[in-house]
Formats: sequence, C-alpha cells, structure tokens
Amino acid sequence: MLSKIYSSATYGIDAYIVEVETNVEKNIPSFTIVGLPDNAIKESRERVSAAIKNSGFEFPIKKITVNLAPADIKKEGSSFDLAIAIGLLRASEKLTDNFLEDTVFLGELSLDGTLRAVKGALSIAVEARNKGMKRIILPLDSAKEASLVSEIVVFGMNNLQQVIQFLMNEISFPATITDKDNLFSYVNQYHLDFNDVRGQENVKRAIEVAAAGSHNILMIGPPGSGKTMLAKRLPTILPPLNFEEAIETTKIHSVAGIIPRGQPLITERPFRSPHHTVSDAALVGGGSVPRPGEVSFAHHGVLFLDEIPEFKKNVLEVLRQPLEDGSVTISRSKLSLEFPANFMLAAAMNPCPCGYFSDPNKECTCSPPLIQKYMAKISGPLLDRIDIHIEVPAVKYKELASEVKCESSKTVRERVILARNIQLKRFNGMPHLFSNGDMGTKEVRIFCKLDSSGSELLKMAINKLGLSARAFERILKVSRTIADLESSPNILPQHVSEAIQYRSLDRELWNH
Repeated sequence: MLSKIYSSATYGIDAYIVEVETNVEKNIPSFTIVGLPDNAIKESRERVSAAIKNSGFEFPIKKITVNLAPADIKKEGSSFDLAIAIGLLRASEKLTDNFLEDTVFLGELSLDGTLRAVKGALSIAVEARNKGMKRIILPLDSAKEASLVSEIVVFGMNNLQQVIQFLMNEISFPATITDKDNLFSYVNQYHLDFNDVRGQENVKRAIEVAAAGSHNILMIGPPGSGKTMLAKRLPTILPPLNFEEAIETTKIHSVAGIIPRGQPLITERPFRSPHHTVSDAALVGGGSVPRPGEVSFAHHGVLFLDEIPEFKKNVLEVLRQPLEDGSVTISRSKLSLEFPANFMLAAAMNPCPCGYFSDPNKECTCSPPLIQKYMAKISGPLLDRIDIHIEVPAVKYKELASEVKCESSKTVRERVILARNIQLKRFNGMPHLFSNGDMGTKEVRIFCKLDSSGSELLKMAINKLGLSARAFERILKVSRTIADLESSPNILPQHVSEAIQYRSLDRELWNH
C-alpha cells in the first residue's frame, strides 16, 4: 500500500515542504530510501525500525520504498525520521488517514522512540503556514520555537507512541502556545553596562555615534586600554530588536542549531566574536551544502573582530561583500543561496606588533617597516568600509580610581533610539533603508547636503589626508548621524569636523 506524509527541510534559512511517499508491498524484505538522501537519512532505516518495535508496534517484514520528493534536491539531517515512521505505519494499515493530509511531521527518533529536537523549526513552521498546512507535530523541545508562527497549530510530543495515540484519537493533547509579549519583557536585560568603563569618554562618544547610525567602527590602541571591554558593551546601547528582526535573527540561528535550549526566540541583538584563526567559510558561510557563517549569526547585531591584523588576509577580504550589500551570496554548481548579513562591524587592533607605538609611557620596539607591514594586513578597501576609526589610549590611574559615576547604557541607548527614530522617518517608504549606515551614494547626495563652510572644511580634509571617494561618503554619513544625535535638521560644520576626526587616524598610522 502507498501512503503520503508531509515533512519539511531547510534550504538556506528558508524551508520547503517534502512529501514522504512510502510504499509497502509483499516481496523480498528490504528498506530503501530514495530522493537524494544523505547518510544521516539513510541511517534512519535503523532508527525507524527500532523505534517502531520499541514503541509496541509491529515492523512490516516486506519490501519498503521511501521517496523524498522533490527528488532533485539533496536532503540532509535526521528530521525525517518521524514522517518516515508514520508513513510506514500508514502504508502498513496500522494507522488511519486522520490528521495526515494537512499535517507536517518533524523529528529525529531515538531507538526507544523518543523524539529529539530538530533544526530550523521556525523556518519550517513559516513555510507550513504559507503552504496552507493546518498543524505541525514535532519534538516537544522544538515546539515553542515553531509556535511563534501564528495561524498554524503546533503539537509538541515526547515520543513516537504519543504521536500515534494522538493520531488514533486515543489521547487528547494540548497545542503549544508561546506568549510573545512575555518573551519581549526580558529584552535588553544585559549584565554589562557602559558605566563599568572608566575614562575613554571620546571613545564612548565614537561608539555612541556608531550605534546611532549603524556605522562600522575600528578601535586602535595598546593592550589593556579597554577595546574589547567597550566592544562587548556595544549591544547594550543599540535599539531593542522588533518582532520582525527577532524572527529573522532566530531563523538563522535555528537552521544552524545554535539556539540556546529553552529560548524559542532571540530577543537581544547578537554579539559574535570569532577567533582570528576562523576560516573564510566559517566567517561568511559555505560548505558543500552552504551554511550561514559568523556574519549571518551577527545579523541585526554586532560582529567583533579582536586583533583584526591577526586574521588571514583572504578571510578579511571576503568581508567586503557583506559589508557593502548586507547579505552573502554563496554559489555552487547546482544551487545559489543568499544569507542575510546586515551587521555592525566592530574591530580592534594594536597600533603596531608590540602594541605600544605612540604610547607615552612605554617605548615601542618596532621598526617603521615592521609597523607598515603590520598595518598593511588590513587593505585600504576594507578600511574604507569602516566608517569610524578611533584611537583608544591607555587609561590613566586617575581615571581608573575615579569615583565619578559614568553614564549608563540605558541613558546612552535613549539618545541612540531618538536618533534612529529620526532616521526611520527620513527613510520612510524606502525599502532596506533603516539607518544612516545603510545609505548608498544616491541617498548620501539627497540627505547629506553641506553648507558652504562645511563643504570647504571637508574639501581641506580630503586634500590633506588623501582620502578616497568612499571615505568621503563615510564622512558625510557620520556627519548626518552626529547631526541626528543633536536633532539638527542640517549638517553643521562642527558635525563635519567631528566626523573627520573619525577618519584621519588610520591615515596617520598608515603614513608612519
């Protein structure tokens, strides 16, 4: 007998419905799975047969053929186990068609029939709803994540036996419901705060400007000056995620299987800090079956690269596309996938290999050619894509011992949110534009006009520092953000002057 059960799989960060067709006939006993399954799916034969027997049901000793359609897309993972088991029982006439036509089944089976959590439950629930499915049955550990999607009923089960009893109307089971408002009641409950950092007021100001306009920032200073400490506190002053951003961020983490247990929705902006030994595929995504990388895990959040010159040059160069486009396109011979990667880049580095170039208290032991070689590890085009470069000097004892209370993250965040709201009103009706950092050349010309004194000031800076055309645009964008922080409709000379300070540092170091 033939049965058809619906399951689903992820493709990039989205999902597609898979028809699990099972045919059971009297012939030489065998169990074959077709439809481009990977090894994990082929091994499901052993898991499914053991789970069915250990759940108290008879496994058919017949010729079994399972087809995963569409057959031209490679399937991977173990989440088809439950659908294969249900399809096999239905084809063996152990189950009726009750609930089967408009239900998606997901779950990895243990040998005793226990259901284990699956990846991509949120993306699959979205696709199931879009395809008109009425319900989804999956492991209890993945149910809260799937229940974030409205207009589809989610049932979280513990084992295969519960699923079968539910389908046969032997037990009733409550649908899983997640209170979205309750999830967001804990937003931005950070353990870190800006008032932990003593001194560095000029650096804090630069980070506030970066957060207000979603600008990339590079901090340059000696070891122990607080670069990493400041970067880790950057998410605490960013505006909270809205529901759409939280869903999109969660989908990426879900398909990669890195959502913390018991947390169905990511409600705080991600902060990713990969080690400098990271490969280019791990940073931007890749693999034979493309997976998202660190830049996608930092979507709507912060990607922090500590000691950026220590990263391989080819790894840094692959950052250029996501920094410019806000997404990563990975192409293979048979497929092309796009992963979102709209993140803020925060980077930190020493001014030289020993770290003490320009430090007034410690002598630098590096020669000028060595410093130049060290700085050359970061290419000019990549530096031009970083809007703000700021020097982070060593903190003096007086500042460290000071009892003066510094501004809290909450106070700074309120100013950042006001500036972001100004930008949202400015870009109303413009898709994919949410902050000044997102502006392209066309928008810069429209929204970043200078008066005569501002233009003259910028002209002098460009000629003196030899900045590129892209750096010229970056200065205008940052000037616009500084003006927004002051709620100024026009960009004034003092705004341009401050923005220029955030571009000159790398050129000064480059020329030494």
